[in-house]
Amino acid sequence: MRFHYVCTDCGRVFETEDLMYQCPDCSKKNDGKTFPYGNLRVELSESVLKAAREKEHVTADDFYPYPSEDPSLYPIFTTPLMKPERIIERLQLPNLRFKLDSQLISGSFKDRASYEVALQAKALGEKKIALASTGNAGAAMSAVGAAMGLDIILFVPETAPVNKLMQSVLYGAKVVPVKGTYDDAFALSIAYTQLKGGINRNTAYNPMTIEGKKSVSIELFEQMGRKVPDAIYVPVGDGCIIGGVAKGFDDLRKAGLIEKVPRLIACQSDASAAISNAIENDDFRAIEASTRADSISVDLPANGRAAVRAVKASGGWAVRVSDKEILSSQLVLTKESGVLAEPAAAAAFAALEKDRDHLVSVLGKEASITVLLTGTGFKDMKAFDGAVSLPESIENSVEAVKALPF
Repeated sequence: MRFHYVCTDCGRVFETEDLMYQCPDCSKKNDGKTFPYGNLRVELSESVLKAAREKEHVTADDFYPYPSEDPSLYPIFTTPLMKPERIIERLQLPNLRFKLDSQLISGSFKDRASYEVALQAKALGEKKIALASTGNAGAAMSAVGAAMGLDIILFVPETAPVNKLMQSVLYGAKVVPVKGTYDDAFALSIAYTQLKGGINRNTAYNPMTIEGKKSVSIELFEQMGRKVPDAIYVPVGDGCIIGGVAKGFDDLRKAGLIEKVPRLIACQSDASAAISNAIENDDFRAIEASTRADSISVDLPANGRAAVRAVKASGGWAVRVSDKEILSSQLVLTKESGVLAEPAAAAAFAALEKDRDHLVSVLGKEASITVLLTGTGFKDMKAFDGAVSLPESIENSVEAVKALPF
């Protein structure tokens, strides 16, 4: 066996590679009012870890439960690690880098999880994948499905950004808008697979989503000369991205390739701060989220319990930022680094800006810091409404050029 499952709550081991979603015992505790119980963690076999340990260079495929036979079908390529010199100078953090996952094919980090779920479907002989999304996960799964010949059924809250939904429509997914929240769409997508079959891709509910997301940590390890950063700032909503980041570093540690994981910094909007509440106050109750950063707007974090454990175990912490601070950081990113990030991605940079002095007090100015920028701003240009506008046209004359104030 290449892997088996372990319940993240009770520790029960499931020695199988069959399709599994949650621990059958712990999931019975779920009441919709507190963070879900019963999520499963994939544990790779010692033979897989040993093989990775002995390689000169590793890739995500060395750590995937379902390796790819042909990565060129939908390349999850190594995304750029950017040195933002102007921002480095302003913040006085010489070893700051941006991980630009907005450069993946569908424009977001969510390609990583979607690709591994597609490999799962292929391995298990399934043709159909259902999921819920506010936009990015749906677009990513739809893009992967188009490339790999899979049928994608996507449940979305009707308020999701139009650009993201149009991506999924163009990729050929069957899009089902829901009169409700992301959590409502999540529940309906699970009902769909229970009634009509196929694989459910929902984050954390399907443990392969975490396994796909961990690939970013494997990449960082190689990009940084087989080292990892001292801290990584990650946008957080349902806890699945930071859970995947943590899992990748933990697999590297178990393989003996690193000694410890970086400090994980959970970056949240203060209008969607359920996981921050749990990290800081051990409060695991659902909230009513209302942030403009739709990709991290979550009432009931699907991977909340595991995310909180991972942040605390790493010696990390949570940072909350306002929607106003997120928009401000979007503009700084574009004007001072040339990176156009969507609001959820910009939340990670906003958190670094706000947390800079605290970070330095803990790790020092020379610490190696990575900010994970998860999605492109081209997906949600309405976020800039009222903040910037196009200039007025000038007359078609040399005189008008002379009158320009710049």
